[in-house]
Amino acid sequence: MKSRIIILIIATAIGSFAVSDCGAQQKKPLFPEIVDVTHATPKAAEFFHSFFTAKSRHNVDATMNDFSNITLTYIDATLGWPFYTHDALKDVFAQYMPKWPPSGLSYPTLILGDEHSALVAFTDRPELFGGEIRALAAIDMKHGKVIRWIDYWDGRHFGVELAAKLRTPADKFPTDFKESTAPDNAAPTIRAVADKLQSAFAGNDPKGAAALFSSNAVYEDMTLRAQVLGRLAIERYLGRALAKLPAGAGSSLLHVVGGDMGGGYEWQAAPAYRASLRRGINAITLDQDAKITRLTTVWDGAMIPDADIKALILLALD
Repeated sequence: MKSRIIILIIATAIGSFAVSDCGAQQKKPLFPEIVDVTHATPKAAEFFHSFFTAKSRHNVDATMNDFSNITLTYIDATLGWPFYTHDALKDVFAQYMPKWPPSGLSYPTLILGDEHSALVAFTDRPELFGGEIRALAAIDMKHGKVIRWIDYWDGRHFGVELAAKLRTPADKFPTDFKESTAPDNAAPTIRAVADKLQSAFAGNDPKGAAALFSSNAVYEDMTLRAQVLGRLAIERYLGRALAKLPAGAGSSLLHVVGGDMGGGYEWQAAPAYRASLRRGINAITLDQDAKITRLTTVWDGAMIPDADIKALILLALD
């Protein structure tokens, strides 16, 4: 009898471990759950988690269900791939998604905004398009559907030669990014900050720009692999760099997205860069006083000669 009881206890324990292990496997997330949603509304966080889940499952219909079938603009601003209708975008997803392996994931790392518009940082693993993409996207929504989505990322990080093979020729590169389809989606707070910041950048006013940052703010340029810590250091950096950066003196604001806690804006490059680089984007997080706690910018460094990139990188030296 005693031996039977021991066997029963062991069997029960093994069964419990098996059930526990099975439950753990079932709960394993599809992609890395590392997204920062501290500057996003719950609705925005939920929407984009659902979207990237569908994309990472390579489900064309579920992915496209998050896009408006009435008004839609989706453009890869780095490669110059424009899609101006629901059917056109669905066709390209239908072409690529069935070829992606299970390890081909796409997942968000930062969401800034609300259910009207947002700036989303996300990662596409190399299995999707041949190289890793770390993008910032400006996204506008209406009635719970995406009506405008513009991706920005650095071609040097992806691979200069591979990006060149995929990029639309200069004479056919899109010029209409349909900013007018969602002119007022951004919240007043982020709009006001973006307007003031870009005005200071365009006017080569480092002191005015730095005044918009919190004392412990971070300025990050993904393309130049540069990070500047603190408002005083940021002011010194901008004093050296604004006259030379693509988003500096002479650049202009194109479109703002986001909510009261953060968002960002697309910008047109300074005149010296417009023949090649054209555009970029800034992501902005705000504190309770509407001061910038972090600015992250990205633009296509593959369009700039090596010598010029190196010169810009050196400007980060204090």
